[in-house]
Amino acid sequence: MKAPGTSQDLLTGPQVMACLQIGRSAVDDLLRNRQLASITLGRARRIPTHAFTDFIRARLDQESAC
Repeated sequence: MKAPGTSQDLLTGPQVMACLQIGRSAVDDLLRNRQLASITLGRARRIPTHAFTDFIRARLDQESAC
């Protein structure tokens, strides 16, 4: 069992970009608009994996409601 708060629980911007196949400015917009939660560690911004999966679920729910 991995310890909570390890680097495996956090994603970088480029990792999110790769997973969603979107550009940096799109990820920045999601973070700025607080659609995707993040934390700041020093000068680095990281996205908790649970926030990423919550974002995906919310988007799927929005799509299925239409």
